[in-house]
Amino acid sequence: MKKALITGINGQDGSYLAELLLEKGYEVHGILKRNSVAETQTTRIEHIRKDLSLTYGDMTDLSSLIYVVKEVAPDEIYNLAAQSHVKISFDQPIYTAQATGVSTMNLLEAVRLIKSDTRIYQASSSEMFGNTLEVDGFQRETTPMNPVSPYGCSKVFSYHLARNYRNAYGLFVSNGILFNHESPRRGSNFVTNKVCKEAVRIKFGKTGTLPLGNLDASRDWGHAKDYVEAMWLIMQLDEPDDYVCATGISHTVRDLVNYVFSKLELDPDEHVTIDERYFRPEELDALRGDASKLRAATGWEPRYTFEEMLDEMIEHWLEVYS
Repeated sequence: MKKALITGINGQDGSYLAELLLEKGYEVHGILKRNSVAETQTTRIEHIRKDLSLTYGDMTDLSSLIYVVKEVAPDEIYNLAAQSHVKISFDQPIYTAQATGVSTMNLLEAVRLIKSDTRIYQASSSEMFGNTLEVDGFQRETTPMNPVSPYGCSKVFSYHLARNYRNAYGLFVSNGILFNHESPRRGSNFVTNKVCKEAVRIKFGKTGTLPLGNLDASRDWGHAKDYVEAMWLIMQLDEPDDYVCATGISHTVRDLVNYVFSKLELDPDEHVTIDERYFRPEELDALRGDASKLRAATGWEPRYTFEEMLDEMIEHWLEVYS
């Protein structure tokens, strides 16, 4: 039985990944950041909590990670922990740099010192590319990285640390450069779930308006279930490497709004407002990923379409408010 350690196990990706690894027969361990309200900390994994081994740890504390790696002695580590909200990274840049960037160095050091044969998956992000596009309109592993947010900058730092520890110390560290991925478990302060949730609330008369920022921002959205499968596949390869994971299809926030409101038989023009608070200090205009390398190496293909993903999210909120 393989042992896996998931940092950020109680997040969207961590919860789906934990389910997948349990299905594959893994012994699954997870790190939780200490929270004074423990009841809300494991909401996404409560249904499988009895099958998990959870321990408190702090990604910004090297000694904490050394202890966990020594105790668990994992075969695989999936580093998903981060301050992952881009807009919040502008409000809390130093914390984001610590929780998203320096934390990766701590984890890599802990593995190097304690169990250097552990395989590590580093959660990298399409935000690292910023507004850089190839001539064909895609971003791929060779696209220059010019991040436009503290979050993106922190992820670039982690990305290069992973490559450095791979090359300098021979660690098995792979970067998964994941484009936006969503689900009903996505935080409702992220635009996809915010739109689905508030549109349902409007449908039921609980609110009347939905304030948003840049409706012309374009993203390559996939389903988190598909993307955690890609994480696992990357870790099963013979050699570590860096892989873009994306659907290759992009939509604007306006497309997202129009689809969700149409499904609920609502007119977005009557309810959607533009609020300057939701614009970024430096905007990221468009993201669209080319996952050809990942597909060739693993055979990975997304199962969910953009519309099917949103249908699932809408249905979730209909069940919550009905």
